[in-house]
Formats: sequence, structure tokens, C-alpha cells
Amino acid sequence: MPVDGATTSVMQHPLQTRCPDAAGAYVLVVSLPAPLAIRLGSTAPSRLPAGRYLYCGSAYGPGGLRARLTRHFRTDKTIRWHIDQLTTQGMVLGAWALAGGHECDCVRRLGFLSAPIDGFGASDCTQCRSHLLRWPRRVTRKRLLSALSEADAAPLWLPAARS
Repeated sequence: MPVDGATTSVMQHPLQTRCPDAAGAYVLVVSLPAPLAIRLGSTAPSRLPAGRYLYCGSAYGPGGLRARLTRHFRTDKTIRWHIDQLTTQGMVLGAWALAGGHECDCVRRLGFLSAPIDGFGASDCTQCRSHLLRWPRRVTRKRLLSALSEADAAPLWLPAARS
């Protein structure tokens, strides 16, 4: 605390102030400035062209959405999941959080987008071809938000911190 008794305000990231720690789904937005070779297990690498991508994931473990998105927003991490290859090499722009949602529902709602790599983020999923979708420039943010919104609620947008 400062000597004069005044408090200092610390700017907190929206993940800490607005993101629920509840379980749910999210749609992570990642921009790749250059092509990227992606490896899924022992298969030959697939090449992702530069552009914008949406990754549909879930957060049903400890800390829920806040914990999972905090990890995805970081670049300094061990590569554990397929999406870590994108988040460490590309730029995370933010995420839509859907408390209580399910990742496969998000993929289904965004089914008008193409899936660039079969099996990406969906190794254990029996419903989806991929949990990674390409977001072309011609598709507006408004269209994505409309597709992800429920009748009674829209997903919460959480921007990534800019350094």
C-alpha cells in the first residue's frame, strides 16, 4: 500500500474479472500470420495456411472456463493438446465462453465453416470430424455470434491481452 494510504488500481485481464470458473465450452480465436505445420500424433504433419481459426473446446475440469482459457491465452507452456501448437505459434485474439455449453454443439452450430484438419482436437470425439474450423474473411463476427447464441443468452466474448 502506498505511504499516503491511497490505493493503487491494478488493471485486471477480462479472464480474471469476467470469465466464469464454471464448466462449459469455448470457441478460441487464433490468427496465424504464416503457414504452420501441425502434427497430430505420429501422422505426417498437416499444413495450415495463414489465416483465422476457431477451436471449439470444453472446460469441465478444476477451475472451469477461467482456468482453461487462461492456459490457452499463454504462450509459455508445454505442448499438451493439438491446439497448443497454434496458441504458441499464432496470436490468440480471444474466446467466446459458453457456461454449461458443450464443444460438439459449438462445432455443429458452426458447421457452415470448413474443418482444415480431420481429427484436430477431436481424438476422443465420436461426433465431430474436427474441433478446428477455418474462419474466412467473408464470414462476419456477427454471423458467428448468431450461430453460437442460445435463445436466451449470447456467449461471453473475452479478448486476449495485448502486450
